[in-house]
Formats: sequence, C-alpha cells, structure tokens
Amino acid sequence: MLIAVICTDKPGALETRLANRDAHVAYLKETGAVQAGPFLNDKGEMYGSLVVLDMDSVDDAHAWAANDPYAKAGLFADVRIEEWKRVIG
Repeated sequence: MLIAVICTDKPGALETRLANRDAHVAYLKETGAVQAGPFLNDKGEMYGSLVVLDMDSVDDAHAWAANDPYAKAGLFADVRIEEWKRVIG
C-alpha cells in the first residue's frame, strides 16, 4: 500500500535539517521511498517533507518514520502518516 508521510519542521530548525540532510537522503534511497521532497516557504527554504512509501502496513510506515534521521534529530513538530491512493503519475 502507498503511504504518505507528511512532516512539518519545528520553527527555526533549518540548521538541524541541513545538518542531517545527507543521512536523510541516504535513508530514503536505502529504504526504497517511492517519492520524496521538501516543502518550501516563500523564501525557498525547506520547512517540511513529503515522503511516499510502499509498505505492507501503516505500522511499518510508523516504524520507518521513527527511524528517519530527521526524526531522530528531533526536526519535526508534526508528523502525519496517511494511506494514499495514486490517481495520476
């Protein structure tokens, strides 16, 4: 099943994001994320993430999200994990 992981960074946490970005991108590649990318504010700065996973269960997605280097670094103020249905693409 496809699952969207929608994350919002804590205010003022851009440096935390940048310091952990390489580990996060490596994790995405190692774990087979289907789609991924940051949300950008009006200044073009990253402030959140959208990751689409292909997992057997929502519980697996929660485990994936907990092991994300960004999560381990305490970057996120909020994480939503939702089953997602692809319509286009």
